[in-house]
Amino acid sequence: MRKVSALVLLLALAACGQRSALGLKPGQQLPPAPYGRSQKPQAVELMEPPTIAIPERSVELRTRSEPREDDPFDLPPPEARQPDNSPSQ
Repeated sequence: MRKVSALVLLLALAACGQRSALGLKPGQQLPPAPYGRSQKPQAVELMEPPTIAIPERSVELRTRSEPREDDPFDLPPPEARQPDNSPSQ
């Protein structure tokens, strides 16, 4: 019984995928042209991610452990009590 229900589940999941091409529904339009551009971008252009969305790695990976430099901006959370550095009398 479990094998049959697993098979039915797999067939149901396989039937969920849509294999047709993407397109606009009747009555829909592409977004308006961006500011400064006279023509609307085509659907293919809108599907391509801009260069900034896929940045290249610009940081060299570390290959060994190195001591960290002191970070002057590594401050305690604001709700933590700050130590009193005033001289005691």
